[in-house]
Amino acid sequence: MILLDNISYSYHKGPEAVSRASAQINPGIHLLLGENGAGKTTLLHLMAGLLQAQSGLCDVNGYDMALRNPAALQHVFFLPDTALDGVTSESIRSFAARHSVFYPSFSSECLDDCLNEFGLTGNERLRDQSFGNRKKSAVAYAIALGTDVLLLDEPANGLDIEAKKAMQRLLARYVDENRTVIISTHTVWDLRNLIDGVTVMHRGQLLMAMSVADITRRIAFVNNPLSSQTPLYSEFNFNGSFAIIENTDGIASDIDFNLFYSALHSPAAKQILSILTTENPHLS
Repeated sequence: MILLDNISYSYHKGPEAVSRASAQINPGIHLLLGENGAGKTTLLHLMAGLLQAQSGLCDVNGYDMALRNPAALQHVFFLPDTALDGVTSESIRSFAARHSVFYPSFSSECLDDCLNEFGLTGNERLRDQSFGNRKKSAVAYAIALGTDVLLLDEPANGLDIEAKKAMQRLLARYVDENRTVIISTHTVWDLRNLIDGVTVMHRGQLLMAMSVADITRRIAFVNNPLSSQTPLYSEFNFNGSFAIIENTDGIASDIDFNLFYSALHSPAAKQILSILTTENPHLS
C-alpha cells in the first residue's frame, strides 16, 4: 500500500510540481492520469525514493521513502520512459545479471517468459535493437523483478499493437493481489480491462485516487443518454453522444477512461469530484 500524506515538491526556483498531495493507493493496477507537466513523473519519483518530499510523508508498505532505506528500495522499482537508454553494449540478460542482485524477488523464469511473450531471446545487444524492442526488454525485466511496488512511466510508448497486447497479458499473469502497479500513460485504451484504480493529477494537484468500482458506483458512463438524464459532462462524435451522469442506483457500470479524463479537465470537474468524494446517499 502507498500512503501519501500532504506531500509537496518543488524544483529549484520553480513552481510546486506536486502540491500537498494526499491519497491511499491499495494493491492492484492503477492508472496515473494527467496532462503533460501535471506532476505525474515527479510523483512517481517521490514514491520510488528518487526525490525527497519537501513536506509531508510518502509511505510505501510502512517505509518512509525519503529515507531511502535499502529494505524499502528492494521492494520498489521505477521504470522511466527512457529506461536502458544508457545501456548499449550488453543484452538485457547481462544487465539483469548485474542489476537484479538488488532485488531478492527477481525471477529468471519470469524474465524468460516475459521475453518469450515479446518475441525476444534476451541475448540481443540493446544498442542493436529498435526503440520498441528496447522498451519490450525493459518492461520484461521490470515485471520479472517481482517488486511489491512497480512504477511504470509510459510503458507502452514505442510498442506496436501486438506488443501492447503482450504487455497486457503479462501484467494480468504476474500482478497478484499483493502487488501495487502504477502506470502513468496517455494511452489508457490499451490497459482498460486491467485497471483497478485511477489517480488523477492536474497542475501539481492530486485531484483524486479511487478504485474503479467506487467511481462507477457514484457516476455512470452512458451512450446516447435519455432526454430525462442531465449529463454532468458529454461529448459528441459520429458514433453519437457519450456522457457522464450521476449514478443514482449505485450499480457499477463500465468506465470510459478517455471520457473520464476529459471530464476532469473541463469545467464539469468540480461537480464530478464533489460527487466522487462526498458520501453518496444512493449507496447502501
